Amino acid sequence: MTVSIRLDAETEKRLADLAKQTGRTKSYYLRELIERGLEDLEDYYLGNEILERVRKGEERVYSADEVWAELGLDD
Repeated sequence: MTVSIRLDAETEKRLADLAKQTGRTKSYYLRELIERGLEDLEDYYLGNEILERVRKGEERVYSADEVWAELGLDD
């Protein structure tokens, strides 16, 4: 998939300098950033959605004791 983004001049310069100094492409580093950062973004945004459902009473919350009992670990 091809994606196009606009970077401010300073960010583009830093990216170009990094690529030049390491012999890798700018695309390599952009892929790295996306792959490493995507999990954090998923955790943040999807977690916020669940938190909002909890606040609205739409999502069941279990205590640690309930979880331990359900898993048979409460002995």
